[in-house]
Amino acid sequence: MHRIAVLAVFSLLLSGCEKGNPLTVVKAVAVGVPSLAPFFEENSGLGEDATTVRAQPVRGSLQQGDTPGLYGGSKKPTVCDVTRLERFLTDPRNHAKAQAWADVLHIGTAAIPEYLDRLTPVLLRHDTLVKNHDYKKEKAVPYNSLLQAGIAILVDEQGLPAVKCSCGNPLRPFEGDTGRISVRFEDGNKKWAGYERESVVAVKPAARKLERVALVDVQEPSLGLDRPVGTTGAQDTPFDAQQRRTVPDLTGRSFAQAARELIGTGLAAGYAGQRAPSGDARVTSTDPPAGTELPFGRYVMLTVAGSGSSGTGGARKSTTTPPPPPSGPRTPPPSTAPPSGPTGSSGPSSSSGKPGVSPSPPSSSTAPGSASPERSSTRPSPPPSTASPPTSAPVASSAPAPPPPPPSTTAAPATSRPATSEPATGEPATDGPSTTVAT
Repeated sequence: MHRIAVLAVFSLLLSGCEKGNPLTVVKAVAVGVPSLAPFFEENSGLGEDATTVRAQPVRGSLQQGDTPGLYGGSKKPTVCDVTRLERFLTDPRNHAKAQAWADVLHIGTAAIPEYLDRLTPVLLRHDTLVKNHDYKKEKAVPYNSLLQAGIAILVDEQGLPAVKCSCGNPLRPFEGDTGRISVRFEDGNKKWAGYERESVVAVKPAARKLERVALVDVQEPSLGLDRPVGTTGAQDTPFDAQQRRTVPDLTGRSFAQAARELIGTGLAAGYAGQRAPSGDARVTSTDPPAGTELPFGRYVMLTVAGSGSSGTGGARKSTTTPPPPPSGPRTPPPSTAPPSGPTGSSGPSSSSGKPGVSPSPPSSSTAPGSASPERSSTRPSPPPSTASPPTSAPVASSAPAPPPPPPSTTAAPATSRPATSEPATGEPATDGPSTTVAT
């Protein structure tokens, strides 16, 4: 009886913990499967998904919108027909739908054309968590969803998913815990080949507005596409995605500064654990180390001080303030070597195709419910940008570099572990092959 009572108390304690951090139910959305309640009919020609894209591995489930290689591209300018979407939303006959659509994005209906002109079409290279919206009873109904890699979307000026191209559904950032989700594969959205929980990402906004988005060609991964924000692909500038970029010396930088420098170099900042370190956590080492040459978009794992047992991700508090020096004569600090972080993920596979851009001719089809003539699918080019495609030289942060961290005299960073080593989070049974994803 005593043993049964102890087990019952333990069960109640666990139940209380689960109530404080419940699982977030997420609906899977597969490539080519129509929405049950879309803003626009899936066959209206608003967008074209890519059926051959497999989710790429990541190092850290929360990625900035300007992470190099986060999104893919195609030499087809009609992957998203923004002109048709704009014409449909500005048609007076569709005012109720346009009002619901604009409310999701916190803009007025009069601002829709200007808003759309700042969006950029891309293809997902990762299974991506978003807050999706159906259209029911003249209202936008939100729900959390996992979009399969290969789905075409429009992203805003900070790299955030804004619209699902094929149905025009507005998208907002996922607000749940990426480590505590229950994915439901239902309504024809069967679990797709290559689905793995460590490939799931959510996107947070870039630190500043983008002038261009650096993409990887999904058909030719050795080719990069530098796409000006607000253009559909006809003005892409190709670059060699296999060109080597040198890992900069990031020791002593804050995590936020290190991430900015890597992004400017054309590399991605990686971390272990379910949560990214705090922005002011100090980097103690990188894997691979400074001076290593990597292709575009490859992850560099950052190890930071004060991050608990993992040594990388999940830092709650960073060691940024050194303890006061002891009184009396100083003695030389002991020599310490920074720990090695986990190995970054492999970059895109090499292809022998030659770089180049061959845009398709503009679409001439009409929007559903619209009788107005078609405009050119190539939107006006934004003002010339002074930025250039990522190069092998690191881009210095606009903030002054902080002083190097003092040698630790309290606790050395623990050995880090890869993000994929964490056990799966338990979840209740679901209808169909549900999956709990935790990175």
